[in-house]
Amino acid sequence: MDTRPLRLFLALAETLHFGRAGDRCHMSPSAVSRTIRQLEDELGVALFLRDNRSVRLTREGRRFQDYAREALAQWDSLRHSMQEAGRVLHGELSLYCSVTASYSFLYDILSRFRTDYPGIEIKLHTGDPAHAQDRVLTGREDIAIGARPDGALPRGMAFRPILRSPLLFIAPSDQPELAASLSGPARPEAWRDVPMILSEQGLSRQRLDQWFRALGVAPRIYAQVSGNEAIVSMVSLGFGVGVAPRIVLERSPLAERTRALQVTPALADYEVGLFTREKRLTDPVIQAFWSQLR
Repeated sequence: MDTRPLRLFLALAETLHFGRAGDRCHMSPSAVSRTIRQLEDELGVALFLRDNRSVRLTREGRRFQDYAREALAQWDSLRHSMQEAGRVLHGELSLYCSVTASYSFLYDILSRFRTDYPGIEIKLHTGDPAHAQDRVLTGREDIAIGARPDGALPRGMAFRPILRSPLLFIAPSDQPELAASLSGPARPEAWRDVPMILSEQGLSRQRLDQWFRALGVAPRIYAQVSGNEAIVSMVSLGFGVGVAPRIVLERSPLAERTRALQVTPALADYEVGLFTREKRLTDPVIQAFWSQLR
């Protein structure tokens, strides 16, 4: 089967840019345009709306996007299972995680994986861990590393834990008076005017919002950033107080410029692990990576 048109369509649907989609698939923009036009001719509908400034998916394009993701997932699963029967496992695995995860515990997992399955190509994407679940559920990634949410997992999502990490309040190391005033039992008058560096979204932001509500204080937000590494960076520069998992702080080159606060009540620990869709667990490539967590 020639799955290249489907993969090219998904690349364009994600990037909404003919040049970037072509770079991803090693094709010229004109070749991308021709392939998409052939798909549209076969389907008899427009998949994209194009003008001189933008590219957008049509309603039919969004439907075809769901089909393309599902068709490629099923094809890859079938192909991998047949290869496994012949004791040869080849394929591609798309993995998403934070920068910290990529150079910490993921290193050991990938080292074992590459030794055991040299025929599987890894495509690693890094970014804000708050997007981990969404990227898996929408089919953009096979596996993502992130924090397990409070409550039930989204329907159809599988999770396998890797580690637990405390979620810490951190302050600049060169502001000992601020750290002293905030340590210990939380007092509304002490926290009311503290500039806070917060995540835009994600589990730590949800827990911190709940913590401030319980304290009866509206946080004074100095900045909202994407990713835990950015929080550590801004706190180290003296812009305010933030919250970050200990595993991020321990591996940050800026850790010495921050200090963890002993605050009560403390925030609940992060449980970090792998996410994938439950129906993908039968895919031999997914199973191979899943099995690395012994």
